[in-house]
Amino acid sequence: MIRRLTEKDHKACFHLLKKKSAENLFIIGDIEVYGYSQEFQKVWGEFNQNGELIAVLLKYEENYIPFALGKFDARGFADIMLQDPTFNMMSGLKDITEKIEPFLKVEPKKKRQTYYAKCTKLQVKNEDRSDSVQKATIGDVYELVDMLNSVPEFSDSVITVDKKRRGIQDGTSRSFFIKEKEKIVATASTAAENTVSAMVVGVATLDNYKKKGYATMCMITLCTELLAEGKELCLFYDNPAAGNIYKRIGFEDIGFWMMYNY
Repeated sequence: MIRRLTEKDHKACFHLLKKKSAENLFIIGDIEVYGYSQEFQKVWGEFNQNGELIAVLLKYEENYIPFALGKFDARGFADIMLQDPTFNMMSGLKDITEKIEPFLKVEPKKKRQTYYAKCTKLQVKNEDRSDSVQKATIGDVYELVDMLNSVPEFSDSVITVDKKRRGIQDGTSRSFFIKEKEKIVATASTAAENTVSAMVVGVATLDNYKKKGYATMCMITLCTELLAEGKELCLFYDNPAAGNIYKRIGFEDIGFWMMYNY
């Protein structure tokens, strides 16, 4: 049986979602911030014959994110999406979304697959750590944004001072960096932080300062702080070479993250 979830279902919902905290970064974060009764956000759950919650479907604006640990009613989730005139996106773990995709009846206009990795424990040596890594404050935001916007890899991203400042202020983001000659040359940040998980983003080094291990040092400091708070870490990556760097410090692949545009 599939039905809308309410605050009364919160304990059961989070009991299921927290079994895979990193995998459910977005669902957990959105529910913590917006709850179950917003017009732009709705949450459905599937219950088995014993009344146990076995799957969750979150709608945030026009995007739907499904999650289940085992078998679930993929057709039922697809029907919910198809009945929504605002539906035009689905995202989630590939082994879940690929079960829903055939029931959506139309080919997506765009489909993107990225590697999805998580970290629950660091595997680093002492020489990988550095006392030169600094934690960003509001006063560093302008310089940090200028640096990120100068990196070619982020040319398609929308990185603004307001967004970066707001993330630091509301606790959904934090950044670490290394300076040389009073200039930020490498950095790593989080985004979409919630009470149990966070996503690593914005890992970058200026061209003239690469191959010194600076970005890795920033990541290690960032991850050490978050893991000490009991949070699981996750990240997306397209480049297997970059993935090898992440794996060296403790990230493990947990599958593929899919994004569909309809």
